Amino acid sequence: MARGKVLGDSATAGQPSEKRNSGTGRRNVVECRQHTPYTPMMTTEPAETDLQAECPRCGKPLPLCVCQGIRTIDNKVALLILQHPQEQDKTLGTARLTTLHLANAMLKIGLSWASLAKVLGRPADPQRWAILYLGSARAAALDPAADVVVVDRKGEAEDRQQAILQSLEGVVLLDGSWSQAKALWWRNPWMLKCRRILLNPSQPSRYGKLRREPRSDGLSTIESVAMLLSKLEKRAEIETRLLASFDRLLARYGELQKESPAFDRGKAAKPRGRPDYRRAKAMRRRR
Repeated sequence: MARGKVLGDSATAGQPSEKRNSGTGRRNVVECRQHTPYTPMMTTEPAETDLQAECPRCGKPLPLCVCQGIRTIDNKVALLILQHPQEQDKTLGTARLTTLHLANAMLKIGLSWASLAKVLGRPADPQRWAILYLGSARAAALDPAADVVVVDRKGEAEDRQQAILQSLEGVVLLDGSWSQAKALWWRNPWMLKCRRILLNPSQPSRYGKLRREPRSDGLSTIESVAMLLSKLEKRAEIETRLLASFDRLLARYGELQKESPAFDRGKAAKPRGRPDYRRAKAMRRRR
């Protein structure tokens, strides 16, 4: 599952960086902290300090950076990724990597926002946006032949499937663990106004044993976006290019595990300078 955030209106990890596509005028916004300048991946075994250094674009340890292979895709269906602030897996997480591929994409980090328009910073009709749904309904049970299924609030397939999918302006994915994604869902009532969609992947996640999914149809964020946008826009190259970057990331991770005993996924994934919300809450209770 894409895992696809009370900190006032929204909480961010830093000032957003903005890139404008010269052909479309659309923005590609990725919220990130300031880091040291980007340097290419080293071919020799990295030192321990290099393993902790991060790429300023994708936020990953430099030996895992795959930014050099990314070519921006001019997507028509907008993408909004809402990431839980406690999502800590920088090493294998794919939210930021996903948005780097797309000209019309936005990553927001936080727990709650007043409305879809508040998140986007512009007027938006929730009925023209769909969210990758977290309910118990399975696309394979509703329509085994369909890759994407639109469901109503009861978890039943909508009648006008193609008409709804063709009318979508954008899609929302929740990024974090399964419990974190559910927390985002319940903290943002405006999501109830959006369309709900399910994916019916033909293969399990490429993560394999690296990350266990609670459902057999659960995918990483980049896999979900690749499948969803390629089907909505009928452009197979979207899925091909996003999955190629994901495969490179997983391959480099495997190589790094073998070649660098000093590498620790937990330490590399630990956010720096980000508040520990659970600990802060516990401290307030003690007072």
